[in-house]
Amino acid sequence: MEWYQQRISQERREHGIEIYRVSEISSIISSVLDDGRLQDIWIRGEVTNFKPHASGHRYFSLGERKDAGTSALIQCVMWRSDAERLGFPLKDGIDVIAFGSIGHYAPQGRYQFYARDLRHAGEGEKHLLVEKWKAELAAEGIFDAGRKKELPRFPARIGVVTSETGAVLQDIRNVIARRFPLEIVVSPTAVQGDHAHLEIARALEKIDGHVDVIIIGRGGGSFEDLFPFSHPLVVRAIACCTTPVVSAIGHETDFTLADFAADVRAPTPSAAAELVVQDRAALMEGLGLFRKRLGSSLVSRLDQAVREISDLRSRIAPGRMERWIADRRQDCAMMAERLARTALTRIEREQLILSGLSARLSGRNPLALLERGYCILEKEGKTVRSVHGLSGGDILGIRMRDGRLEVQVRGVTHDKNL
Repeated sequence: MEWYQQRISQERREHGIEIYRVSEISSIISSVLDDGRLQDIWIRGEVTNFKPHASGHRYFSLGERKDAGTSALIQCVMWRSDAERLGFPLKDGIDVIAFGSIGHYAPQGRYQFYARDLRHAGEGEKHLLVEKWKAELAAEGIFDAGRKKELPRFPARIGVVTSETGAVLQDIRNVIARRFPLEIVVSPTAVQGDHAHLEIARALEKIDGHVDVIIIGRGGGSFEDLFPFSHPLVVRAIACCTTPVVSAIGHETDFTLADFAADVRAPTPSAAAELVVQDRAALMEGLGLFRKRLGSSLVSRLDQAVREISDLRSRIAPGRMERWIADRRQDCAMMAERLARTALTRIEREQLILSGLSARLSGRNPLALLERGYCILEKEGKTVRSVHGLSGGDILGIRMRDGRLEVQVRGVTHDKNL
């Protein structure tokens, strides 16, 4: 292979021409087919050359017929995982719309359509229309969970938007009568047909605000039968209701855009009635259990109160109270006696300390010395402690126990032994 590639490159250089390998051409074709205009597209055509494969894959062609015969043909393949979701058998001659992408199958050098979904042409167009409406309404916020309203727990009036002659109304009436009989207000409307969406929207507007909860429903049917409930006029009417709305359209596997706009979706009309109305028997049973628990609780509380009152009564009996007061008096007397003894001991100890301090202070008091016959010699108001500083002629004061004298120094003698 390497030798072959080198040979091709040499020929390109020698002849000055562009020569492509088959794989290169396949790669270029694949890149061209990757154009966004050929991806995730819908194609309408007639099924031809259908060949079921043992693997479960589906191989067929989609053709476009003109008066003179088939004018265009494209080969298609649908893998088993997608084919298993088909709601109808695939066969030649049926008119379908197919969703998928164009791709290039290099081993056989052909382009083909890889189909991921197939629908009958008439029904498929309405499916596409519903998908378009769904995207537009979602962009408006109509399906947002934040705008959903809670259902009242105990409604008094139930509104029903459905056909007066259908079995749905009777089913709802039977369920409500069995569970909890309430007033039912019917806003009649057609539930299928070309103008059914107009009647349904008007019926919703008429009953809104006059009941506590609204059930909008109909029995099961084909996609075509349920199509009016996906119309934007009906969806917006549901979103505009101030009253909570429960959708109960078709069977559990059926979905319409009204289901996304409603506050609650029920799988069937009967289930919707069970959602909006409580079961009286279950409520009565619950009340009975509550009454029983409440009675048991009250009896228990009363028994406890009786025990507490009896205990208080025994504690405050006259004889017992007198004994308790006598005991407290005795305790007080004993505490007073202990306090008196403690205080007396403390006073005696403090008096001894005070006497000792008084004796020490008396010994240091100069006036006490005068009582014993001593005197105090002063010069110019200051106590004379030594002969130093004195001279003849100095006037001195002498303080005695009972008076004061003034004397004049005639001479000073210093004692050398002191």
